[in-house]
Amino acid sequence: MAGGGFVNSRGSRNDYPGKLTVFVFVTCVVAATGGLIFGYDIGISGGVTSMDSFLSKFFPNVYHQEKADHSTNQYCKFDSQLLTTFTSSLYLAALIASFFASSVTRVLGRKWSMLGGGVTFLAGAFLNGFARNVAMLIAGRILLGIGVGFANQSVPVYLSEMAPARYRGTLNIGFQLMITIGILAANLINYGTSKMKGSLGWRVSLGLAAVPAAIITVGSLLLPDTPNSLIERGHDDEAKAMLQRIRGTDDIHEEFADIKAASDEAKTVKHPWRNIIQRRYRPQLAMSIFIPFFQQFTGINVIMFYAPVLFKTIGFEDNASLMSAVITGLVNVFATFVSIFSVDRLGRRKLFLEGGVQMLLCQIVVGTLIGIKFGVSGEGSLSHAYAALVVSFICIYVAGFAWSWGPLGWLVPSEIFPLEIRSAGQSINVSVNMLFTFVIAQAFLALLCRLKFGLFYFFGGWVLVMTVFIGLFLPETKGVPIEEMVLVWQSHWFWSRFFDGSDGSATAAVDHSGFVQMSKTKSTA
Repeated sequence: MAGGGFVNSRGSRNDYPGKLTVFVFVTCVVAATGGLIFGYDIGISGGVTSMDSFLSKFFPNVYHQEKADHSTNQYCKFDSQLLTTFTSSLYLAALIASFFASSVTRVLGRKWSMLGGGVTFLAGAFLNGFARNVAMLIAGRILLGIGVGFANQSVPVYLSEMAPARYRGTLNIGFQLMITIGILAANLINYGTSKMKGSLGWRVSLGLAAVPAAIITVGSLLLPDTPNSLIERGHDDEAKAMLQRIRGTDDIHEEFADIKAASDEAKTVKHPWRNIIQRRYRPQLAMSIFIPFFQQFTGINVIMFYAPVLFKTIGFEDNASLMSAVITGLVNVFATFVSIFSVDRLGRRKLFLEGGVQMLLCQIVVGTLIGIKFGVSGEGSLSHAYAALVVSFICIYVAGFAWSWGPLGWLVPSEIFPLEIRSAGQSINVSVNMLFTFVIAQAFLALLCRLKFGLFYFFGGWVLVMTVFIGLFLPETKGVPIEEMVLVWQSHWFWSRFFDGSDGSATAAVDHSGFVQMSKTKSTA
């Protein structure tokens, strides 16, 4: 075939035989625990940076600024580039690591990339827990970032390849669910350790990152390889046996043939990074760039890894700020279940669009509420009732993200790439995500100091843009076998123009029954 995905002999988007077996469910749950390390880090950093013992040891200037004058501008209390470097350095390391993870994932298999991520994250957790100075702290964060880069590159791909097409969304969102559980666990731990005396509190918080790291490290050793990865590495018999086991049927010949054909096509591609920029991959490339970019510009990480700092900044006391972070963490976990149970019924587009509208409205309301109380000067305080109102709308915002842009930002890019460029495509997705997570993490406190309550309007504007983008340019991928995904792009009003056969890519037309029928032009990759 001509690249961009393999179309089965029927020439239509039909599911393969098989069912959701206990075996594939358990393996997907174990693999999804890779999300725990990412979530734990997102949640732990904000709580730790709001602890006085941590600030006084590593960032004394910020500590003295906060304590010296309680009437200071609320928006600028924590404005420190060194402090934000503590949080953001992890994401820069993850960005770089994701490119190396691509080669490991393709050459050695998805599970070994997960193992590498777990071991490296474990080392970073120990270094941070015993940190004596800022240099040790940042070095530990870099190791954590390498672990996150490897796990985020391999886990979504693993889940998408193992899951039957009609359950792919549900099982893949297990990754996002584990991220939210990691965030919640970190928030609860921060709330508990904040009451410890001296440096013990923040050391326990940072050191306990070893627990989720150990879970994915041990879990990855027990995981089987995906059939796609086995075929890609020349183990056809093992792949066939594994496909029979995970589908719960011997009738796997058609799916095996499709994966095999896609693998044979992939082997002709010597330079996936060069091929991915070809015209026939333009739709997938665009989505792997814009979706993670937009995901970060929802502003969610402003809430998640700076939640205690943010709540403390807008007038909450120490314990109240940490408890508010726990509340948003709980909302994040439970709202993710909405996506798990609806993504393969409602589809990706409806959740994206509804979540976008919900987040936009909440950001406008939160920005307005903060602006009314603090204005441009930043002087003022919040009553308990008013603070509860702010937290309520932040929770509604978090819920909207948790059942839309949160899980779908990982699901959609992981399921749209053909095998020949899948590892490279997922690396682009992870690296763009990490790049703009780094940008937001590094810039947030400075932006809050300068844009003040307008920061929420800033992110709201981006949410409006991304919602329109999804409405216009993302086709529905629900229930489409992963090796036949090319069909949805070929029948889309905009992306179909990239499949005109000028570079050997296939062309498509839609018949009256709604099925996409294929005619393809033979090409060389």
